[in-house]
Amino acid sequence: MTSDGRSPVPAALPPVPAQADRLVALGLVPDDGTPAAPDRLDAAGLRSAARRLAVDAPPGALLVVHPRHLSPSALAPHLRRTVRTRTGVVEREGFVVEDMTDVDAFGPVDGLEVPDADVYLVNGPERGDEMANASPQEAAARIAARGRSPLTLAEGAQWVLQDPEVLEPGRCFMTIGSRRRRPDGTYDARTPALWISGGTGRDGSTRRGATKIGWCWWRNRHTWLGVASTDDRLDP
Repeated sequence: MTSDGRSPVPAALPPVPAQADRLVALGLVPDDGTPAAPDRLDAAGLRSAARRLAVDAPPGALLVVHPRHLSPSALAPHLRRTVRTRTGVVEREGFVVEDMTDVDAFGPVDGLEVPDADVYLVNGPERGDEMANASPQEAAARIAARGRSPLTLAEGAQWVLQDPEVLEPGRCFMTIGSRRRRPDGTYDARTPALWISGGTGRDGSTRRGATKIGWCWWRNRHTWLGVASTDDRLDP
């Protein structure tokens, strides 16, 4: 933790246009050369938005593609980590826990203003290490008191995509800006989070060290999970 009580700043993210190029290179945004439909984001549209956003982007800004174009479930396999095993070094694909088949239904919570833009910036993302052992419910008030906004699951997953090292053993994070609403309008008690699998239980030993999208209870505390937040968001 820094002297002012904030999370340490992870390694700087690449420039905004380079982040767009990475999304295209991974095949997450199509680059087939055909004209894009009005409801479709293609590589040309992404790169154009990235160039506009880069003009005012502060250092360390994260480029985010709206989840209507890039869902957490589509991102998960691309959240790859290099893991050292007894037989050598392997690359593990990320995954969503088996009991979160509804992962893409977790949307922004009430009062959280996410730009209704195909592409936008998240400025000053922090992992929230200082809120480890705070429940999501407790952390929400602390984040608000600092004038910050909690990250959504889509934002957190795209942060890990661009900078896999933002997840460290014992230093991972929840994304309490996303929750799933029940038919009666109340929230599901689950809160999404990203951490590193220990390869136990239903994860299986072949996923040891992989990036994991899972969930925690709204009122539970975890010593190894911070609560990620941002200074603000900027649309083109």
